[in-house]
Amino acid sequence: MCELLGLCSPAPVSARFSLRRLARHARGPGQPIDGWGVVLYDGADLRCYREPEPAGKSAWLRFIEHHQPPARLLISHIRLATAGMVSLSNTHPFVRELGGHMHSFAHNGRLVGVVGLRDAGATCCRPVGQSDSEAAFCILLERLAPLWAAGIPPPAARLAVVTRFAAELRALGPANFLYSDGLLLFAHADRRHQPDGRIAPPGLWHLGCACADADMALHRAGVALADAADPHHIDVFASVPLSAAPWRPMQAGEVAMVAPEPI
Repeated sequence: MCELLGLCSPAPVSARFSLRRLARHARGPGQPIDGWGVVLYDGADLRCYREPEPAGKSAWLRFIEHHQPPARLLISHIRLATAGMVSLSNTHPFVRELGGHMHSFAHNGRLVGVVGLRDAGATCCRPVGQSDSEAAFCILLERLAPLWAAGIPPPAARLAVVTRFAAELRALGPANFLYSDGLLLFAHADRRHQPDGRIAPPGLWHLGCACADADMALHRAGVALADAADPHHIDVFASVPLSAAPWRPMQAGEVAMVAPEPI
C-alpha cells in the first residue's frame, strides 16, 4: 500500500525527513517504491516536489531531505502503483487551484469505478493522469467549487462536503486520504492492508502533542522538526505509527480537520 504523512503546525517547522526511512515502517525489504511526492504550503500557494522514480535512486530527494523550507502544512506520499502507469502524471500529491488557493490531495487504497461519481456536466477539474486517486480529487474539487465561488467558505461547510464524499469513496474500496486547501488539513481514515494480510482499520494514525515531544517521537522515523524548540502543538497523521509514542488509531470513516490557526 501507499504511505501517507501529514503535518499541521501553528508555526512553520522545517520537517526534514527521509521518505525511504518512512517507507520501511510499513514495507518489507525489497518492496518497490513507484514514486514519491511532498507538498509544503506557503500561504495560499505551495511547493510541490515529486518524482515517479524510486526514492532510493533519487539524488533530488536526497537534496530535498536536507533543504526543505519551513511550512505549517505538509502532505507527503510514497506510491505503490495499483492504478495507472508509473509516471509523473500519476504521482501524488496532486495539486489544483480553486478559489485562489492551491489544493492538494494524496490517497492510499484502490477506488474501483470512482469515475462513476463524477457529476454530469462537471468541468471544473479534469484528471491529467490515469489514477483513481486523481480522479477522486477532481470530483472532490467539483463538489467543493460552489462553496469557494463566493470566497473562503466556513470550515464546517468544507468539512461536511469532505465527509459526505469520503463516505462515497469508502463504498468503492480503501479510501484513506489527506487533503488540504492551504488553510485546513483534512485526514480521512478507512482501512488498509494490515501485517496479517487483512484489509481492515486502522488506515491512518494520529499523533497530537507538543512540538518538542513530536520531535522526539518522530526522530527514529527519519522526521526531524528543525524548529521543535518553539512551544506549540503539532498534529501528525501517518499510515502507520512511526514511533513508540501514543499514536491514536483513527476509526474507519473518521474525518479529522485541523488548522494552523484556531478554527
